[in-house]
Amino acid sequence: MNNVAAVQDLNKRYGNKTAVDGISFEVREGEVLGLLGPNGAGKSTTIHMLSGVLSASSGNITILGHNVKKGSKEMKKGIGIVPQDIAIYEEISAEKNVRFFASLYSLKGEELKTRVKEALELVQLYDRKDDKPKTFSGGMKRRLNIACAIAHQPKLIIMDEPTVGIDPQSRHHILESIKELKTRGASIIYSTHYMEEIEAISDRIIIMNEGKIIADGTIEELYRKVNKELTYAFQLTRVQPLNKNSIRDIKGVTEVNFSDHQLKVTVQQNHDHLSDIIAELSAQGCSIQSMNKQVTSLETVFLELTGRKLRD
Repeated sequence: MNNVAAVQDLNKRYGNKTAVDGISFEVREGEVLGLLGPNGAGKSTTIHMLSGVLSASSGNITILGHNVKKGSKEMKKGIGIVPQDIAIYEEISAEKNVRFFASLYSLKGEELKTRVKEALELVQLYDRKDDKPKTFSGGMKRRLNIACAIAHQPKLIIMDEPTVGIDPQSRHHILESIKELKTRGASIIYSTHYMEEIEAISDRIIIMNEGKIIADGTIEELYRKVNKELTYAFQLTRVQPLNKNSIRDIKGVTEVNFSDHQLKVTVQQNHDHLSDIIAELSAQGCSIQSMNKQVTSLETVFLELTGRKLRD
């Protein structure tokens, strides 16, 4: 998989304060990269340097093969930026807003008309294309903000807290729009305070704290980073006298508890012999009605890695 962006040893200092401290990561083609961190973690500063709004104190950012410092037109055409602060014109129609921002990328004529229509349809605002944003709810304005940023079909879309303070319906529309953009081949950097959003849309997650990257991986990889064990809970419908010792003897099993037809078996993540456990239960004449896996939540992972809750 090719990288659409690469960050190498990036630093941002304000006098004696270091906001971003030597971070490195890449954004892969066609992935949604979730950027998670508490206030003051350096998340927004990183987004601003990627967007070209801020200059780095040191380090390099390459987007679509171009150095951000040089700010080439080709690179700028390949990026769509959805800022945390809504950037639209309240007194002109939704369609004219999207048309204006798309025209900045040299789109014109029928191509411009088509792209504007597609962008408004994506965020489910085409039926309100002739209305002025001043009549829109906060969530609708944020959706229009996204349409303005993606009408030129950028390869990399950078979103900074795009769902702050909006209604659940608009949040749902935005998350569905992101999934659709991904299916169309876009790569997305998505910064948010909401764990459930990160879990819903991200292929990979970067967790930042005090200007540093402290974790980078898929959700499952982050779970394994802090949680060396997981527990399987079996609801049994037919139980012979259960021999817990034979289950405990299975490689990787660390704990076995049985009460009221529910069996809980804790295993080491790197020795997960679920099939052996099921085979042993079958050999003992037990029938399994249901089974579920109890794993660490992303909230717990974040707390374990940073020592604080996300909104602290």
